[in-house]
Amino acid sequence: MSTGELLSIEPLELKFPFELKKQISCSLQLSNKTENHVVFKVKTTNPKKYCVRPNTGIVLPRSTCDILVTMQAQKEAPSDLHCKDKFLLQSAVVTAGTSQTDITADMFNKDSGHIVEECKLKVVYVSPPQPPSPVPEGSEEGSSPKGPSTDNGNPSGPEFASVTKALAKSQENSSETRALISKLTEERNNAIRRNSKLRQELDLLKHDGKKNRGGVSFMFVAIVGLIGIIVGYFIKKT
Repeated sequence: MSTGELLSIEPLELKFPFELKKQISCSLQLSNKTENHVVFKVKTTNPKKYCVRPNTGIVLPRSTCDILVTMQAQKEAPSDLHCKDKFLLQSAVVTAGTSQTDITADMFNKDSGHIVEECKLKVVYVSPPQPPSPVPEGSEEGSSPKGPSTDNGNPSGPEFASVTKALAKSQENSSETRALISKLTEERNNAIRRNSKLRQELDLLKHDGKKNRGGVSFMFVAIVGLIGIIVGYFIKKT
């Protein structure tokens, strides 16, 4: 913004999104912050190329005025989008009651003793905004879907937070899985040990049972033998 004693001008650069064979417009706003009536005039170094509406006018005290600058359709693009065109905005104080039809070139003539403010404006060409692609990323033939946008190979922004969260969740699940596997393995080993102990106790019981059965048979034979001896003894005495 340029702030003179009479008018404030915004912007100081006329930016045109350059496109071939297409009229392009941009706007200026003049602000009169004084208590005077201010007359203005807009000049350009290339009047055939630009249309300014209005190119002259009066800005009332404490008011604003909008100016529309239109660049005619161009058949050729300048190299590097560089433009040498310039605009000059002149302003001066006039008496109250001055109308549009009263504006003359002499009002902006310094040689006539008028106090004239001047402000130079540059013309800048910028690249037009690119329309969004109708084809989703990764849908072209032979291409694979693109992953999260990266900066130096690392996810960035919300995608980075999402990847980090997923990784943390995966690590948490992995830890829980390892703990569960360890617990199941320990229970399996305990079951094997208990089974082995039960088998040993069962074998011991079987062995004791056989010994007991062998003892009963021996006692029976001993008793029978003893009875036989006693009976034989009595037979001999008789």
